Amino acid sequence: MRQIVLDTETTGLDWKSGDRVIEIGCVELLDRKLTGRHYHVYINPQRNIDAGAMAVHGITNEFLTDKPVFKDIVSEFEAFVDGAELVIHNATFDVGFLNYELGLLGRPLLTAICPSVIDTLKLAKEQNPGKKASLNALCSLYEIDNTHRALHGALLDAELLADVYLAMTRGQESLIMMLDEPAPQQDDADTGGGLLERVPLRVLRATNEELAGHDKVLAEIAKANKGHCLWIPPEPVEQAAPAA
Repeated sequence: MRQIVLDTETTGLDWKSGDRVIEIGCVELLDRKLTGRHYHVYINPQRNIDAGAMAVHGITNEFLTDKPVFKDIVSEFEAFVDGAELVIHNATFDVGFLNYELGLLGRPLLTAICPSVIDTLKLAKEQNPGKKASLNALCSLYEIDNTHRALHGALLDAELLADVYLAMTRGQESLIMMLDEPAPQQDDADTGGGLLERVPLRVLRATNEELAGHDKVLAEIAKANKGHCLWIPPEPVEQAAPAA
């Protein structure tokens, strides 16, 4: 299976307000292994970057002045991700921005190029309810070194997310390996072709004290339910002696 771990940086938080993509970073996984192939590009958004966004990723308007616009890189981006399953942290954000950029050019949406998307933010919340699910928090949880991450960066974050995703889904990999492995063969030389001796099961019986405690609990249940308790057999009804 071919997967692309993807991240973007943007001019702001809302593409509906005209914010644009300024950086794309992707790393490739093939059969759950990093291939070393990656895609990385800075993009001139043709608009200013919000101060809040600049504080997060550190990318300035001046730095992007000589960078290509999105229409100049769209073909190579599409070619790199085409047909792969995408792995994205908070996928709604990145997919929304990229679909907006592609839509402006009349190109097929990202969800058409890559129909399958795994949202690691959603996955993390399902696996660890109530815990922080930011990329930094997940790096800490899975003991992935992110000390070199002073600011957000699309390629760096994609590389960290690839490690996080592999750690989060390691059990799936083990299950797949177990299903693929053939059942172990018995060596006739060891067994002599005869029946194997089965180790006798150890039976632990309840003590008198435990039985008494059990009867006490059943009696309390019967009392609370006005005499009805399925685990207490009904007492036999005495029949009147026939008349003489």
